[in-house]
Parts: sequence; C-alpha cells; structure tokens
Amino acid sequence: EPVGVVGAITPWNVPLGQAIWKVAPALAAGCTIVLKPAEQTPLTALRFAQVVAEAGIPEGVVNVVTGYGEKAGAALVAHRGVEKISFTGSTDVGRSIGAAAAQQLKRFTLELGGKSPMVVMGDADLDVAIPGTAMGIFANHGQNCCAGSRLFVHD
Repeated sequence: EPVGVVGAITPWNVPLGQAIWKVAPALAAGCTIVLKPAEQTPLTALRFAQVVAEAGIPEGVVNVVTGYGEKAGAALVAHRGVEKISFTGSTDVGRSIGAAAAQQLKRFTLELGGKSPMVVMGDADLDVAIPGTAMGIFANHGQNCCAGSRLFVHD
C-alpha cells in the first residue's frame, strides 16, 4: 500500500546495493522516493537515477539529493512532504533520525549497526559452515550492518 513520498538515506559501504534495496520496495508499493546517498558515494546514486530513467521510470518518481547528512539528510527527515524515512547506518545517527521522525508522527525504518551473532551447530557440515561463516564476517571487509561480530560454535 502506498504511503506517499519515501525518503531513503543510505551508507557508503554498499552504495548501489543499498540504493536498490531502498528504491525497489518503494516503487513496488506505488511510492515515489528521494534517495540521499552517503556523501562519499553521490556519483553511484546519480548514475543509478540515470539508469532508472533510461529504463522508463517517469521523471520525479526516483529522485536523488546529495549532500552531508547533517544538512541534506536532516532536511529530508524534517520535510513535511516526506511521509516515510528509511535509514541504514550508525546507531547514533539512527537514534536522532528516529526521534526527529517520531516528533512528526512520520513512519520510519532504521537498519542500524549492532551485534550480529552467527551460530554453527554441532551437526553442521563444516565444509559449508566454515567458508559461509568467514564470508558472513569478512565480506565487504566486515563493513556492513549485518556482518557477523559474534561466533558461537556448538561443542
């Protein structure tokens, strides 16, 4: 069900993947979206928007605003025309975005960093579990919000 305009704020570590992760569900729900990429990766988002336009998505459906989070991100969260905020990033920034969105009774989704446990059970196929665990911890050099940070191995 459409909620209106979605504001999406994405991190630097997987810029294209995060843009797709935010834009696709918004479009599927019938919403328009304003994407605010991390200040380190604006060109990825701008090129993504070009590709989206080339694919036939009408002008104004997928929009990109670049800039620093403290200004551009805060303005997106505060804008009265944005009905939902989707943020991926640090817990501290997410806390302030959640507070600002809640003050306006705006819908919001926060995908934040934290402790991501991985469990290897006693009956696991170690030929599968070991490389899978290594990938889960070290993929993207461990720089993503769901990288494994605790490993529990059943004895």
